This record gives sequence, C-alpha cells and structure tokens, in this order.
Amino acid sequence: MRSLRPHTLRARLTLGLLVLLAVSCAAVGLAAVVELNGFLTSRLDEQLTEAGNRFAVSLEHKEEPKKDDHDGDERADTRRQATGTFGARLVDGTVTNAAVVRPTGTLNVGLTAADRRRLAAVPADGRGHSVGLSSLDDYRVIATRGLDGDVLITGMPLEPVEAAVHRLELVAGIVFGAALTAAGVAGALWVRWSLRPLSRVAATATRVSELPLASGEVALPPRAPESDPRGEVGRVAGAFNRMLGHVEDALTKRHASEERLRSFAADASHELRTPVASVRGHAELALLHPGPLPPEITRALQRIAAESTRMGAMVDDLLLLARLDAGRPLERAPVDFTRLVLDALTDARATGSGHRWELDLPEDPVTVTGDAHRLQQVLANLLSNARLHTPAGTKVTVTLETDGTTASLKVHDDGPGIPEDIQPGVFERFTRADRSTKAETGGAGLGLSIVAAVVEAHGGSVTLESGPGSTTFTVRIGDA
Repeated sequence: MRSLRPHTLRARLTLGLLVLLAVSCAAVGLAAVVELNGFLTSRLDEQLTEAGNRFAVSLEHKEEPKKDDHDGDERADTRRQATGTFGARLVDGTVTNAAVVRPTGTLNVGLTAADRRRLAAVPADGRGHSVGLSSLDDYRVIATRGLDGDVLITGMPLEPVEAAVHRLELVAGIVFGAALTAAGVAGALWVRWSLRPLSRVAATATRVSELPLASGEVALPPRAPESDPRGEVGRVAGAFNRMLGHVEDALTKRHASEERLRSFAADASHELRTPVASVRGHAELALLHPGPLPPEITRALQRIAAESTRMGAMVDDLLLLARLDAGRPLERAPVDFTRLVLDALTDARATGSGHRWELDLPEDPVTVTGDAHRLQQVLANLLSNARLHTPAGTKVTVTLETDGTTASLKVHDDGPGIPEDIQPGVFERFTRADRSTKAETGGAGLGLSIVAAVVEAHGGSVTLESGPGSTTFTVRIGDA
C-alpha cells in the first residue's frame, strides 16, 4: 500500500482534486437518484389514489376468473385500468382473490405463501407501500377497507420507476466518469504548469546537493528562476536564491581563507627549513668540539640537535601537505609496490625489534601507478604508527592483495586499539593519541594525515577499523 501512495506534490494535489471532485459527483448523483426515485414514487402514489380500489372491488363477491378466460361475464372489470395493475382481496388477513391486468384481460396471479404474508402485512391506511412479489415484481400498493369488512389492495408496478432511476444512474456514471477523466488530465496539466517554478527550485537544489562543498573552490549552479513573489512558490524560489547567495559568499570567503592559510603554511615551512637546518648543524658542530664540555652543555646540545631534527621533519611534513593541498601533481610511473612493502617492513624490524612483524604477500609482484617516494612514505608512516602506539611484543601483520585492478594494503596489529573518541578525526592534522607516546619519540600528529593526503592524491582511499586487540588500516590504490 505504501508504494501506491503518491510521492510528489503534483501527484498529491491532482489526486486530492480528483477525490474532492469524485465526492462532489457522488453526492450530486446520489441526491439526484434519491430525488428522482421519491418524485416518481409519489407520482405513482397519486395515480394509485386516483385509480382508487375499483379494480379490487371488481374482485369482490366474484369467483376467481379462469386463467386465459376472455368471456366478458367471467372477467373482472378492467375498464380504465392500466396494464400491470394489481388487485387483491383479503378476508380476515387471508388473500381470497388476486389478479393483474394484462393487455389480453385479467389474469389470476399465483401467489406464494411469502407473497400472501407480505400482502397481509400491508396496513389499510390508504397510503402507498412498496411490496416485492416473487410471482410478479416490485409493486407500489395501497390497501383500503371494503364495505364487507374485507381489505382491498390495489397496486401498480415499480418497474417504470426503477427503470428511470437505473437510467439516471447509468447516465450519471458515464457523465461523471468522463468529467473525472477530463478533470484529472486538465488538473494534472494545470498543477504541473503551476508548480514549474518549484520544480526548477528542486532541480537547482539537487545540483547543489551533488557539489563537493567540503573544500576547494565551488561554483554554484545558476539561480532558480523566480516567479510572482506574491505567491507561495515565488516566495520559496526567492528565499532559496537568497540562501544560495549567502552560501556562495560563505564558500568564497572560506576558499580565500584556505588559500591564505595554505600559502602561509607553505611559505612558513619553506622559510623555516633553512634556519632549522642551521640550528641543527651548529648543534652538531658544537658536539664535535675536541675540547672537554660540561655534561650540562653536552646534554643541552644533544637536545637542541634532536629537537631541531624533529622540527625539520615536521616542517617537511607541513610543506608536503601544503603542496598536496595546492593540487600539485605527483609523479606518475609504474611502482613495484611489493618491493616497497618489503623495504618498509625491513626498516620497521630494524627500528622496532621489540615487536613481532609478519608479512603476507601474493605470489606475483604487485605494480601500481604513482609516486614511489610518496608511497614509501605512506608505508613508513603506517608501520611507524603501529610501532609507536603499541607496546612491545605486539604482533603487526602487513598484508598485500590485488584483484587485478586495485591493490589493497592492510596493516593490522593486536595492540590496545585507538580510542573511539579519536577515531573520527584520526586522519586529521595534529591528531595524537597520547597513550605511550613521548615528545622525544612521538610525532606531531601529521603522519596519518600525510597518509590520507598521499593516498587521495593517487585516487585511492584509506580506512580504519579499530577495537580492543585489533586495529587495521586499509589502503586501496587503483591501476594495480
């Protein structure tokens, strides 16, 4: 039933119009049928009153006429009686005589027991009553008292009345059906024409909903045509266009702000590379001094060198992200992904000897199209993330698969997992899970954001599934 309900406003308006029109036609038709039936029945009652009980009186004190007997002496008086007139005489509630006028004369009527009971139940009040006689048809009868205390019933058939009423019902059904059909077609066209501005607004809204509004420069579609502002549809179109104007202004300002921030990050990162490298170089040069140095000075120089090295890596990461945000193309060349995975796992085993590292590779080498250096950075960041954020003894499994068109890399560990409140923003910049990470060994929260940016620049995707005892990063890259 739910699928049969109209879903569009146009369909609902058209259906509502047809329902209202159908109810109105049904009410008019019912009133006409009832009025015509009452009018014809009252006219039939008037005819019965004018005819009186002459035909029924002619049956009084006579023997029952023989069927098909056309003798004038043995036939009841049928003068001035319409064909089909029914007459009956009842004595003490029992029908003694019953006949009907035919074109050939008066004929006896064989009444059933049910017919006799119906006739006996007619009150002798001189008013019309409808009676159904199985041997004849539906009749309109009037019962009056005779001179001998008997009851005389005179009736006329209701068939002409019923025929006229049925004729009216047929004509009304045909006319109202045609009217409903014409009104449905005309109403659908009228509603469609009236709602054209709203359809244009819906089409524009659909195009806007399909635009990527999260980032970058967005070109909104042309505004919806506005109609008469005095109508509801015109007001909706005007308000929608004003809303699109506000959205476009906000997106333009956001894009300009992003561009300024991206330019600042790129410029700052580029400018910081030289002084950071200089600081690190001077610290390392001071540590190479041949003369004795106080332990405090040696420790300070070592910390300066370590932090400058860490700051240099952070600056390089920020510069990479700024370049990726700016849409700078990466190198596109065939890359032996299997070899990159083997090298990355070898480096991870060397730096994370306290972890258990396992590798699952397909028999044939997997080749993808992309930037080998950036893909190697993706692998290094994922394995480093698994090493830094899990305790010693954690098992890390690297699985590489391909279906011929897409390479799938999975890095799974059985560590404590990533907290649920961090998972939605795990690929955002400067997101850190401070479980066991220390400033000396941990990063700045840019590793996974670089993974996501590089993979997206290759037209791929990266996802996370994490829970206690199971964390899996899945990287998919096409053109395998």
